[in-house]
Amino acid sequence: MRDTRESRLLLVLLIAIAFALITVDIRGGQDSPVDGARQAAATVFGPIENGVSSAVDPVGNAISAVRDSDDRHSRIAQLEHDNAALKAKLGSDDRNRSRLRQLDKMIKVAGEGQYGIKGAEVIAIGAAQGFSWTVTIDVGANDGIRRDMTVLNGDGLVGRVTTVGPDTATVLLANDPDFTVGTRMESTDELGFAAGQGDRPLRVELLNAKAKIKKGDRLVTFGSQSDKPFVPGVPVGVVSRVDPSGGDLTRTIYVTPFVSFTKLDIVGVVVGAPKSDPRDTVLPPKPKPTPTPTVTVTATPSASAPDLGQQQ
Repeated sequence: MRDTRESRLLLVLLIAIAFALITVDIRGGQDSPVDGARQAAATVFGPIENGVSSAVDPVGNAISAVRDSDDRHSRIAQLEHDNAALKAKLGSDDRNRSRLRQLDKMIKVAGEGQYGIKGAEVIAIGAAQGFSWTVTIDVGANDGIRRDMTVLNGDGLVGRVTTVGPDTATVLLANDPDFTVGTRMESTDELGFAAGQGDRPLRVELLNAKAKIKKGDRLVTFGSQSDKPFVPGVPVGVVSRVDPSGGDLTRTIYVTPFVSFTKLDIVGVVVGAPKSDPRDTVLPPKPKPTPTPTVTVTATPSASAPDLGQQQ
């Protein structure tokens, strides 16, 4: 439509009519004369409005969901991170608690035996220096470690130092086939020599072929001249098998070591020997035997048995 004088007059007229209708509608309230027209318009355009709203709301909800999804992913990621950190902390705490227990146990053994020890951590295992059963510890010459020093932990004899570097040392384990240590039986004082057999029990040759030995007896180190390579009184193990005496000059027994050589972590190198032989004082207390329950059976007379006193 071209902008003419008639069109401008029409526009002004329509605006005036609109204002008039608005004024009448406001003043009339619910009795407004245009209320019917308004309801008719709502009837016509309401479904359209609802359809548009239904179409637009999912989009808005989707946008909101995407925004919230980012927040949720961030929260989930943070929770996963916190959970992993907590597990790592718990794992670390468990390991630290285990190491503290090992250290406390070893310090108790050192105190009972009056051994001066230098604590160390096992940092490597393997066939170092051509040995089959060895570990490397994180102390060496700079820490006062010397060759042929006794190594123990909270359970007993671990081995002896064979090679020393500035900051590390190699320990030959007591279960190595090249390992030999003098032993003394608890209580009876029978002497012998224990040799390693890898993952099998130690083989001990007792000097007395007629020695009375039984399963469950315990052994400690006898000690060496000048306390090298072994100090006396270190727990070695428990007798698990006794070979019958065959008239030989020695008697063979087999001993399960106190130490688990596949689980070594915290150990101690004996840098100061005891002033006197601790003998059996370092051995752990013997476990108390479990009492065997006694069952008493009481015979109950049968109700059907005849009364002998009434028999003729």
